[in-house]
Amino acid sequence: MSNVKKILIIRFSALGDILLTTPIIRSIKNKYPDSEIDFLMKKEYSDALKFNPCINNLLFLDSYDTKTNFDIIIDLQNNLLSSKIVSKKKSGNGTTKVYSFRKPQLKKFMLVNFKINLYKEILQIPEMYSASIPDLSLDEKGLDLYLGDFGYMDLQKGNYIGLCPGSRHFTKRYPINYFAELGNLFSAKGFNIILFGGESDKMICRELENKIPGSLNLCNDNDLLLTGRYINECKFVITNDSGLMHVASAMQKPVVALFGSSVKEFGFAPYKNKNLLLENNSLSCRPCSHYGREECPKKHFNCMMKLMPSLVYKKIIEFMEI
Repeated sequence: MSNVKKILIIRFSALGDILLTTPIIRSIKNKYPDSEIDFLMKKEYSDALKFNPCINNLLFLDSYDTKTNFDIIIDLQNNLLSSKIVSKKKSGNGTTKVYSFRKPQLKKFMLVNFKINLYKEILQIPEMYSASIPDLSLDEKGLDLYLGDFGYMDLQKGNYIGLCPGSRHFTKRYPINYFAELGNLFSAKGFNIILFGGESDKMICRELENKIPGSLNLCNDNDLLLTGRYINECKFVITNDSGLMHVASAMQKPVVALFGSSVKEFGFAPYKNKNLLLENNSLSCRPCSHYGREECPKKHFNCMMKLMPSLVYKKIIEFMEI
């Protein structure tokens, strides 16, 4: 379709999922350089794409225009709401090409509920997205997060590493005391600790600030672009399976990812940046959920509790060669 003029990409949320669409956006723009690309999303995540040069218009769920016709619609959300929107946005003459993300629902269900692994290979989410779109090739670059041009407080010269202790669900969060011990180990080695998080992480970051003397708490009210600028000052970032893991990946910072109830088969590991994924592979109960849970169903939480800070510290020292 050399005459493609208008393309719509749909992905409503969340932060990590939006950032994981950026290799797709970039590849589509490379394939159709003269086209206009619109992106439909929830407004609260707009900073993730606000300055992306491949996108012409950001559309938001509460105010999108259903009258615009598109040559291609790419539905990376693929749920009832997005399907309804697709049906409204298709051109009346039936020429709109629609491609929808083929979610591996059966594979996830069998792995979570019966621990039967049907994943023949481990693909990451951008690769799964790409497989849903005919003749789309991904490049070797990672995620994109364009920060724009605005001022921020310069940090004093230091040897910074970032800790991102938050995650939406309990079973994806490394224990606070473990993060504190890990932070203090690196402080003793001469590193300056920065704490990152959003609005929901403020209590966790305050607690860590008290437990890691000299740490800098830069948790904020979901100011993604500001967080991205400060993450860029870090030598590396230690994070849970969370949106900020993907932010750090987009900034091309080395990432140490601590996986509890989640597993890399689901596709959400750090994408095309230097990374170390640490997890407890000795448990028969992992994964207990695709999204995460508010408590460990087995009551022991050994997926995280057995990842002792001393072990994590040793692995990071080897990984970063410090």
